[in-house]
This record gives sequence, C-alpha cells and structure tokens, in this order.
Amino acid sequence: MSNTLISLLSMGILGAIFAIGLVIASKKFAVDVDPKVNALEGVLPGVNCGACGFAGCRSFAEGLAEGKASPNGCPVGGIDVAKAVEEILGIDTGNAFSRKVAQVLCKGGHAEATQRADYNGPMDCRIANITQGGDKGCTYGCLGLATCVERCPFDAMAMNENGLPIVFEDKCTGCGKCVAACPRDIIVLAGEEYGVHIRCRSLALGKEVRKVCQVGCIACRRCEKECPVDAIAVEKNLAEIDYDKCIVCRKCVAVCPTNSIESQDGKPIVKKKKMG
Repeated sequence: MSNTLISLLSMGILGAIFAIGLVIASKKFAVDVDPKVNALEGVLPGVNCGACGFAGCRSFAEGLAEGKASPNGCPVGGIDVAKAVEEILGIDTGNAFSRKVAQVLCKGGHAEATQRADYNGPMDCRIANITQGGDKGCTYGCLGLATCVERCPFDAMAMNENGLPIVFEDKCTGCGKCVAACPRDIIVLAGEEYGVHIRCRSLALGKEVRKVCQVGCIACRRCEKECPVDAIAVEKNLAEIDYDKCIVCRKCVAVCPTNSIESQDGKPIVKKKKMG
C-alpha cells in the first residue's frame, strides 16, 4: 500500500474520530435555552442600544425570561413591545407605560449667552468640558459641539442655527444615549405628556447668571410661589420641576422674568395629578 493511500486513510479515520467526538461533546455540554428567550428577542426592536439596562436585546430577553427585567423596560419599543412581552410571559402587570423623550434644559444659544473665548479644540463636548471648558460665559450651559446629536442612533436630534440641540420628539425613543453623552447633565428624559420645562441648569447666583445669559434662571422663586401643586422647588440657586407632581398648568411660565421656563405647543394644558 502506497504512503499516499495510508496517509489518506489515516486522515479519514482521524477526521471521523474527531467528528464523533464533537457530536458527543455537543450533546454532553449543550445548554438548554428557554424557548421564551427566542420569542422575547423576536418582539424586541433589535437595536441593542442598552437603554433597558442590559447589554443588548438578547440579554434583556434573558432577563425577562428569568424575571429580572420589567416588561415595560424597553423605552425604544414602547407600549407595543411591553404588551407583546406580557403576552409571551403570560402576565398582565397592569402597569401604564409612559413614553419618555429627551429634553434639552438650556436655552442659552449664541443669541442669548455671552462668549468668553474662542474654542479651538476637538469638536467634542466631553473633551471641551474638561480642557478649555468651551467658549460660553456660562459654565453650566450647553457647549454646542453636537456630541449628543452624533450619539443619537435614531436621527432624533439636530443642531439649530442658534447653536443648541433640538429634539424631534416623534423620532425620539428615550434610549438615553444623548443623556449619557452630555458632560453637563443638560439633557434629561421626561414623559412626552409634559409640556413645561425649566431650560436652565445653572447653579450660579442670579446676578452672575444675568452677566452671562439672558434666559438663565435667577432663582427669584416666583415660579415656586405660583405653582398650585408644589411641583417646583428652588435649591442651590436653581428652580427645578418635579414632573410627577406637575399638572402642566403653565402658571410658572407666565411669571418667569427671564423666560427660562418654556411651554411646548401641542402638549396638554391640564393633566391629572399622579396619586401615590
């Protein structure tokens, strides 16, 4: 028998042995997968944005199957996905799903805020914040370098002519990518039904705010006194809204002397106060 034939037979026998070994190993070490996980993953958006708190949609599906995640934990999928998840799990939590959208809490653009210097560094808000601090006089305001816009995976944000990011609420999924990208905590997620927002994050004294921004909060407390449901409190020189208490009556908007409180068109004028 030739050496070539012997080599071929040897390789064939070894290949068969390895194949049999792999089959045995695959059966012995096979991990049983809950069929619900695949079903749950199938109804999820599949964008793997991490807004649910898990590494991706597959991890979230596994968390749902194990009871470690809430059915309405996917802000991208919204109420439709929440209902589909509950149907697969065979449960009815009765929880109402409130769709959240991003809100930019700064109105101090080029026209309203002073400029203290020319920024010549990388066009990234995080880098600017820890190096030169941007070019605005307000050290709490939006840096305007569009990092949040670049991080949005749904094209739900853009920069306007005034150098501020705007949110297209019909496209926003509340994934939180823009929130995480902002080094000054200017962007927050709020229920889309809320139409009143204090668009300022400055903790400076009122007289200092006036020097650098025409529309900054000066902590005059007029909004706090006017609110009929105690939804506004002034702390550390800044007025903030408790969205869970707000009834969107817009009385605070009318009394704000600097127009830092904004009312959005198309939002309900009166909303039932949340109980409990």
